[in-house]
Parts: sequence; structure tokens; C-alpha cells
Amino acid sequence: MKLYRLLTEDDTSAFCHKITAALNKGWELHGAPSYAFDSARGVMRCAQAVVKDAPGDYTPETKLGEH
Repeated sequence: MKLYRLLTEDDTSAFCHKITAALNKGWELHGAPSYAFDSARGVMRCAQAVVKDAPGDYTPETKLGEH
């Protein structure tokens, strides 16, 4: 099955660590990162899509973060 996740975080080193952790678990970058200003909180937010091929069949109960 092909898995997809959209990882988001404030524009801090925490975002880079989140992406690095996913890459080290076998996820691959999909497309370019996105940045947007969160006016309610006054911070920049980052997003990056990642994909991964995994064994088995997808169901809505699949725990994406466990792969």
C-alpha cells in the first residue's frame, strides 16, 4: 500500500526534526514544503507531504505514524 501524510509544525527546528524522523523511518518527501502565516497565533507554519510504500492493505484504521 502507498501511505501519505502531511506533516505540519511551527517554523522552528521542531519542524526539521519531525521531517528528519519521518525520513529515517523510510518516508520520502513528496512535493515542495509550504509555508503560511498563522495570524491567530502570529507565527509561520510549515507543511511537508511525505509518502511511503508499506506492506498490507490500507484501511481507515491504519496508524500512519506507526509505519
